[in-house]
Amino acid sequence: MPDTILITGASSDVGCLLIDRLLAAAGAGDLVIAQGHGDLETLAPLVQKYPGRIRTFDVNLADAAHTALFLDAMEKTLPAPTHFVHLPALRVVNANFKKFDAERFALDMQVQAGSAAAICQRIVPAMSKQKRGRVLFMLTSYILGQPPKNVAAYVMAKQALHGLAQSLAVDYAAHGVTVNCVAPSMMETKFLADTSHLIVQAAAEAHPMGRNATPADVVPAMQFLLGEEAGFITGVVLPITGGV
Repeated sequence: MPDTILITGASSDVGCLLIDRLLAAAGAGDLVIAQGHGDLETLAPLVQKYPGRIRTFDVNLADAAHTALFLDAMEKTLPAPTHFVHLPALRVVNANFKKFDAERFALDMQVQAGSAAAICQRIVPAMSKQKRGRVLFMLTSYILGQPPKNVAAYVMAKQALHGLAQSLAVDYAAHGVTVNCVAPSMMETKFLADTSHLIVQAAAEAHPMGRNATPADVVPAMQFLLGEEAGFITGVVLPITGGV
């Protein structure tokens, strides 16, 4: 049975590498539904490499109504997803809590957790009926212990997403649907563009391996959790931290 893999944040560095690995290993009938926002050109090389196997959508997940329209269109025109990978993230804003931006926090919550809940509500029941499904969320190692200073909005949004994963894992464990998370340490991607180079460098120097994570460190573990061999793993947060 062909897989239909919905990936939000597909235009990210992690998303692009994950799509490449999944389709390279997949059957000819597998399809990726790839969501991005304002940056779908990043996916153009993959669309060319895998003709007819990637459908791209420009969707603002911060807008609940826009997200609902996307889900309506997907339901009408494409096969029901068998896999859902949720990767979207706003650039991390480092701000003292005294300067906490409530509007930015609401935006983080909608992009991270609100959109994930809305999408899961639409697609996970269909996975349950088929007794087959995989859901995977991207978290952060910041939720595994004490986070660094000045990232309250980001960490709270990720914790909300973690709560959703835990609840769904229990609700659908008996129905062939697994729900898991990966929690990488600082990962060098384009989303660090607004983070001070000194902070990124200091994190690498303090790391036991002498470097930060890269998408190539994280994506293989994600691919495993999406596969058939991970069918008895659910409700797990997998640290990908290089020993931190």
